[in-house]
Amino acid sequence: METIQFSAPCLLGIEGVCADELKRLDIQNVRAENGRVLFEGGFDTLARANIGSRYAERIQILLAEFPVYSFEDLFRGVQQIHWEDWLGKNDAFPVKGHCVSSRLSSVPDCQKIIKKSVVKRLGAKYGISWFEESGPIHQIQFLILKDKCSICLDTSGVGLHKRGYRANSVIAPIKETLAAAMSDISHVRHYSTVVDPFCGSGTILIESALKALNIAPGLRRKFACENWAVVPSSAFRSERERAQDLIRLDSEFQAYGYDIDDEAVELTKENARKAGVEKRIHAEKRDIADFEAHWERASVICNPPYGERLLDMEEARKLYRVMGEKFVKRDGWSYSIISPDDNFENIFGRPADKRRKLYNGMIKCQMYMYFRK
Repeated sequence: METIQFSAPCLLGIEGVCADELKRLDIQNVRAENGRVLFEGGFDTLARANIGSRYAERIQILLAEFPVYSFEDLFRGVQQIHWEDWLGKNDAFPVKGHCVSSRLSSVPDCQKIIKKSVVKRLGAKYGISWFEESGPIHQIQFLILKDKCSICLDTSGVGLHKRGYRANSVIAPIKETLAAAMSDISHVRHYSTVVDPFCGSGTILIESALKALNIAPGLRRKFACENWAVVPSSAFRSERERAQDLIRLDSEFQAYGYDIDDEAVELTKENARKAGVEKRIHAEKRDIADFEAHWERASVICNPPYGERLLDMEEARKLYRVMGEKFVKRDGWSYSIISPDDNFENIFGRPADKRRKLYNGMIKCQMYMYFRK
């Protein structure tokens, strides 16, 4: 098979982080775009990206992109794709997607057109008119953005942020991919000490630990494309062996989490155990007002409760004031705080040394970073 074109959708604001990671994975021709990262390779790349990406939401095979101004354009564009290279006679191929700022605006109608086009192409190739779709799922995903249609096959199945360790969580948990990106932006290393005074389910601590120990986030899970006849099982087997060999057993990383909720503290411990990093993570009940610096060097990374998540805005701002008092400037310390409050710096008490726009779900936020003494 020729070189495969891939697309990795990611949260807005972390496209560069995602692209840099794929390059570190020795993946070729990586290009960051708005909301996604494109790259190419073979089945080994397919396996490596699924297993190793901390920041991508999923890994898609990008089958085609073409302009669409009518349903006829959509039908013909889809029909030209070599679906027989990927789909067998019995495979299931549901269709889902989005239409944004385009002449074709009805998602259900686009789904029907795409499905009909695929059936016509495969029917001609296989000499049949009815598809039972009883085999492995090959999820077709489309995006029609400003009259340009992208057609993909999803290879991941369950989103890549589902690492498998967080079956239970507190209210409004941060997404694993965003927590991982915050860890990366905060320059967490194998020797780092990370502190989260609002640890919740422990996601930031766990993602920091996985990064510091170089444990691939998808090492313990399966992916939809592993059931596809066209994907050799050897690709995933060898890439899992490679990922296992790259784990840093010499890491000095330690993490400390605090929360005022007993349940959150226990969830952090439970999730750390499920993720296999329980020896690196310590959690206990403690209020932010009692925050103390016990280490010579540390990175504080946190997602404090705020008005649009848990607290009303005034209560959230009380926390920001306390944080400003407790997060004092000192050598070897950095503080990274995500918040949607445009007035955060004034309430915290000093301007950030650096800011970065990120999205926590649909909420536009800023990551405020303090690292200068």
